[in-house]
Amino acid sequence: MLHHMPAVSPSSWNPSYKGICPSVCAVVRKTPQISAPSSDNLRLKLQFGLERLMKRELTISETIFCASQRPRQNPSIRKEKPIPQNVDFPPILPKKKKKPFPIPFKKIQKAAREDKKLAQMGIEKPLEPPKNGLLVPDLIPLAYEVLDAWKVLIKGVAQLLHAIPVYGCSECSEVHVALEGHQIKDCLGPTSRDRHSLHSWVRGSIDDILVPIESYHLYDPFGRRIKHETRFEYDRIPAVVELCIQAGVDIPEYPSRRRMKPIRMIGKKVIDRGGFLEEPKPWRLGNPSTPVDFDTYRANERFPPPLSEDIPRIAQETMDAYDFVRSGVMKLMKKYTVKACGYCSEVHVGPWGHNAKFCGAFKHQWRDGKHGWQDAIVDEVFPPNCVWHVRDPRGPPLRSALKRFYGKAPAVVEVCMQAGAQVPDRYKPMMRLDIIVPESDEAKLVA
Repeated sequence: MLHHMPAVSPSSWNPSYKGICPSVCAVVRKTPQISAPSSDNLRLKLQFGLERLMKRELTISETIFCASQRPRQNPSIRKEKPIPQNVDFPPILPKKKKKPFPIPFKKIQKAAREDKKLAQMGIEKPLEPPKNGLLVPDLIPLAYEVLDAWKVLIKGVAQLLHAIPVYGCSECSEVHVALEGHQIKDCLGPTSRDRHSLHSWVRGSIDDILVPIESYHLYDPFGRRIKHETRFEYDRIPAVVELCIQAGVDIPEYPSRRRMKPIRMIGKKVIDRGGFLEEPKPWRLGNPSTPVDFDTYRANERFPPPLSEDIPRIAQETMDAYDFVRSGVMKLMKKYTVKACGYCSEVHVGPWGHNAKFCGAFKHQWRDGKHGWQDAIVDEVFPPNCVWHVRDPRGPPLRSALKRFYGKAPAVVEVCMQAGAQVPDRYKPMMRLDIIVPESDEAKLVA
């Protein structure tokens, strides 16, 4: 019946439809005109049908327009990544090769070129706290909390070692948390060939769980650099404690210079550091054997064995302290500079490394014993020291034939877990808790 439909003029449209899409207009223009006039009833039906058609087209166009736009996300809300089922073990870096740079080398070269260009023009380098020697006020409370958690961690591990047995290899750095040592043949010690790569187990200590990473304490990090001849004039304290001191923690035994005016630099040269001040004598010279509460020295003797009913509570507190220290150190290292040797385990907290020549790692003769300084990562300042995860500490020892079915965990996490603490979800993928360990005869049938 379309060839008998009357023409519809634009004046007969509903004025409320002003933003109609072009597709509707095209449909209206292509409506054929009829020559003979129709009845009023047919005209009303046509107008009603046209209005319904325009409403439908408008709804479809608005829906398409809204669906084509991406939903706006709040930038302050951080999307959490899902925890994987299993992850690989941390890679073992070769000793005859330099560590990879944590920052891409091209970015380091680009920053060096920009600093050199400013220095050639005689323009000072723009420095912000703490790069200019001033403290970051927002990080001072965090530094105190990290130091307190570090003390809780040392006390908790020392107490748990009275109840949880720990063994260490006398020929290599392997550590095992169980009633007896494992039988996995992965010893790399000097006499491992005589033992067919089996470990030589001895009773472990707190230094096997919390690897002692020490750093020189500096009264003024921007002052005189430590030379090889003056290296014994400075105290050696845990790197975590030195990082907290430079972040604003005041310890009477280890004072630190607090600047009120920023330093000024042109390129790599410091043009104004506020003069050199006389540094106090090392505290350790007068008290060589005095234990402190933030050091692992003689920690097993300082803290007595806990009661059996208090062990799960101490284990959970130790686990929480370990997580807080690790996250806090990571936040402090984003602002405060920490250097690490690219060849050995030496760490230095400060804007530049020291000049002591005691690096004995790969090709140290070419460097005259000097360290190859580069930016440090959190695992070099606070190493996790991963050990094999034991599901049944009282069961049979781990064997080499089933090595690929076992998981690993940081030593502190393994000790706390065996003492009754709840394991955080981020450590479970590496522990491989969802893998069923077969019998030795069944392992040959596993693909």
